Formats: sequence, C-alpha cells, structure tokens
Amino acid sequence: MIYPKQNIILKTVFNIYVRWLTARHFHQINYNQIDTDSNRSILLIANHFSVWDTFVLYHINRYFFKRKFHAMVLEGTILKEPMLSYGGAFSVSKSSKGILQSLDFAAELLGNPGNLVLIYPQGKLYSNLVSEVIFEQGVIRIIAKAAGKFNLVFATTFIENFENFKPVANVYLKAETQQDWANVTQLQSVYQQQYTTARQQQTKIIK
Repeated sequence: MIYPKQNIILKTVFNIYVRWLTARHFHQINYNQIDTDSNRSILLIANHFSVWDTFVLYHINRYFFKRKFHAMVLEGTILKEPMLSYGGAFSVSKSSKGILQSLDFAAELLGNPGNLVLIYPQGKLYSNLVSEVIFEQGVIRIIAKAAGKFNLVFATTFIENFENFKPVANVYLKAETQQDWANVTQLQSVYQQQYTTARQQQTKIIK
C-alpha cells in the first residue's frame, strides 16, 4: 500500500498546481453549502466519471470543508502520478490483503476530526450520463469500523459546457444521517436517491 507523504514544500506545490489547474480548465466550480459537525471528520462518498473528479473535490475541500484531504486512489494511478500522494492520496489494490489494508487505513483516518476521506464506491470510472450507480462492498467496512466518528456526506458531480468554451462543474452536496447499514445495497439505495435528485436538478439548469 502507498501511504500519503508528508512534505510541506511539495504539499504547497501541489496546492498551487491544483489551484492553477482548476482555474485553467473550468469556467466555474459550483457547489451548495451544507452543515457538518466540526468535531467529526468527513467521509465524502462521490460518483466517479473522470480524472477531474478528485481535483474538483480537492478544490471544494480547500475552500469549504477545510479539512486535511485524503482520497483512496487505485495503486496504478499513484505509481504513474506519484505527486498525488503529497495531496493526500493513498492507494488501493485489487488483492484482498491490499484492499483490507486500504479500507482499514481509511477508517483510521476518520478517527481524526480534522480529516476528510474521499471514497469512490463504484470502484472504477463510469459515464457521467449513467442513471444508476452501483457500489462495491468495501465502503461498508469503513463505515462500520469508524462508526460515530464522522460526518457522512454525499457528493454528485456533473460537468457540462453550456455556452462556455470551458466546462462548468456542478457539485451537489448532501449531509446524510448515519444509519446501521445492513449491507452496501442499502447505502447504495440512499445515495441513488441523492444522485437521481441531483441529476434532475442538473437537467433543469437553463442558461
């Protein structure tokens, strides 16, 4: 497993790079504000459809949540882009031992109220046009191990150009009440409601 690396200089460089990259690529990054408990960490569950997802949510964390950012990222991605580890990325691999190690590390991070952990439960990239999201099992282990220590926040992101040459990212946030999820299907069903509502809002946007 590849852990996040601590280097204040490279962390600063990464912050500057993300700020430059998002400003250069996007016309706007929009999001709604929600209430969270400052005495608890944040588990951010999001849809995953492009390389931009993590950068957009990193940007929102920097200006809104203001927690120490962490994201579970495929090991191959970090090996190709090692700078990501200085931005809080940690790896997950397909081996059973590697997956458990990454899931337990994510749960451990959530024990610190100053942390935010971003997870993509879909496990891989899907089109931004899909109407249904399917979760893999691992997120339930994280929730069970870190129960009661975090704010559960759903994020649904859609990116469109509208009349702009640069795309607009709209991120729909929702603070979700934690429950004793019996299985990942229940969690997936609740996220699906948020996703469907956000998708409907997105299609109603008139410029």
